[in-house]
Amino acid sequence: MRTANIIFARSTATKGAGRLGGIGAAMLLGCAPFAAAAAPAPAPTADPSFPFSNEIEAFAKANNAGQPQRDAALFLGSSSIRMWDIASSFSDIGTVNRGFGGATTPDVLHYYPRLLPPAPPRAVVVYVGDNDLAAGSTPDKVARDLLTLLKRLRADYPRAPIAFLSLKPSPIRWTLHPKMVQVNSAIAARAKAERFDYLDVGATLLAPDGLPDASLFRSDGLHMNARGYQRWTKIVDEWLDHVVPLPAATQKAS
Repeated sequence: MRTANIIFARSTATKGAGRLGGIGAAMLLGCAPFAAAAAPAPAPTADPSFPFSNEIEAFAKANNAGQPQRDAALFLGSSSIRMWDIASSFSDIGTVNRGFGGATTPDVLHYYPRLLPPAPPRAVVVYVGDNDLAAGSTPDKVARDLLTLLKRLRADYPRAPIAFLSLKPSPIRWTLHPKMVQVNSAIAARAKAERFDYLDVGATLLAPDGLPDASLFRSDGLHMNARGYQRWTKIVDEWLDHVVPLPAATQKAS
């Protein structure tokens, strides 16, 4: 893993944090007091006209089926999350995949109550935002929406480590890359203040010439293939190992 790919909450906003050995100190697990919240509004019903309404309904059904999965890592966001085989990629911990279709950040915010699992997660991994830019949103608007989402997650899960995965470069959206850099920089700059970790998962998808490595993507030029996801898994797995280490008994068994 390239250690420069990760910027943590206690690093400077736009400078890599170096070796992962110091990551345990980087995550602020303490929680500042929050103002008393109003009673939560009912979870919105999935709009039948929304292209991915079936996925939203499936999340609600999953929440009501059987015993809730406790101490699982929640993966939240768009199709880059949905298409990630997180159960196999992170087999040493429980996982909940709440990625859906071509989600934008406003979609995630709108359906937020339906996306959360019944039991509080042990960690949260977020990837969303590049669909916003593709739909015409400005970098400032995307950054504001993302920070709204991250602040909401932090308020709901004050002690859970939260990671935002940087917007990724892809062959088909390479013209949007300068805007993605603007969004990534804005989010990284707020990581320490808002108490989340910013993980640069984009650099690992670039070829030596600085362009997206097409061999890491599917034929659509947008979604990663298994090799691309292996790059992401390595980065996120090391982050999880440090912020939510396995119990000592599990470590000895392995």
